[in-house]
Amino acid sequence: MNAIKKKLNEGFTLVEILIVVVIIGILATVAVPTYLKYVEKAYASDAKTQIKNILMNAEIYRQGEGAYPTDIAEMEDGYLDMKPSVKEKWNFEIDIAEDGLTGTVGATSTEKMDGGADKTVTFDLETGNYTGYGQGGEESE
Repeated sequence: MNAIKKKLNEGFTLVEILIVVVIIGILATVAVPTYLKYVEKAYASDAKTQIKNILMNAEIYRQGEGAYPTDIAEMEDGYLDMKPSVKEKWNFEIDIAEDGLTGTVGATSTEKMDGGADKTVTFDLETGNYTGYGQGGEESE
């Protein structure tokens, strides 16, 4: 019985502590990049939501005005309601061809966006895909 008590009171050896530290280090090198990608996607989702809103309202603008808008400012007079917090974090550009089948809508982050400035998210009308920040692939910054 005394031998068991003595063994319990000894504590951990240096080797055991080093093994635990190495295991935690390995887990951290795998988990941190994955976590950062999720954070990028979360920041970019704000821009993606607004890009969808811009596209929907650009179609309404075309029906009312006869042509697609060339600038977001044109749509803000009755066609587009954008939250001030989104406008502070992202600058939006619109470039839609007259046929409405090709073109892009893009968002570029400002200094007020927590993920950093000059990050871009772009939607291509022809392919229907988003590219850039938070989308994975080589264009993600």
